[in-house]
Amino acid sequence: MPLLNETLKKLLVCPACHSDLDEDDAASQLRCRPCGRAYPVREFPIMLIEESTIVDAQASGASKA
Repeated sequence: MPLLNETLKKLLVCPACHSDLDEDDAASQLRCRPCGRAYPVREFPIMLIEESTIVDAQASGASKA
């Protein structure tokens, strides 16, 4: 089952770099490929930079928020 419905998925972007997000169902996260951040999805997406983690450190040379 997808984390988000299609309408919500089209509206949400990464708060850090404004790029589109990919769903990671297994980890219950929304991931941003360009900046490497992952945003948790609990009952709803937590779209706060402070709550994000860096899952791809090579994406922009970024480190944990």
